[in-house]
Amino acid sequence: MADDPPPPRTRVVLGEATVHRRPADPARTDLADQTAISEALVKGLVRAQLALALRLSLVVVAGLGALPLLFAVAPAVGGFKVFGMHLPWLLLGVLSFPFLVLVGAAYVHWAERNEQDFTAVIRRPER
Repeated sequence: MADDPPPPRTRVVLGEATVHRRPADPARTDLADQTAISEALVKGLVRAQLALALRLSLVVVAGLGALPLLFAVAPAVGGFKVFGMHLPWLLLGVLSFPFLVLVGAAYVHWAERNEQDFTAVIRRPER
């Protein structure tokens, strides 16, 4: 019996599990089919995001770009000291970073709101 070969291995396989697929989302189907309506909706979203980016870029350019102009036109304003620092250094060197972070946070918030509005329009039940 010691010379007998071991019994052949048997392969154990689980039974075929039925695949449970969720029904197709009609909104995704419309977007994937690239119908004229879905194309118009996507273009509207892109336009809204671009308009938001341009508006906030204008806020940044106006907010930070006007400061050097102010200091050049009115040199006395640049001579003020706040907490021992000259006002231009304080505004451009220190306070500009929190300003940029706030503008960035506002952009993210409003861009997500645009996307949520887009999703709500896509998922709206047909009437």
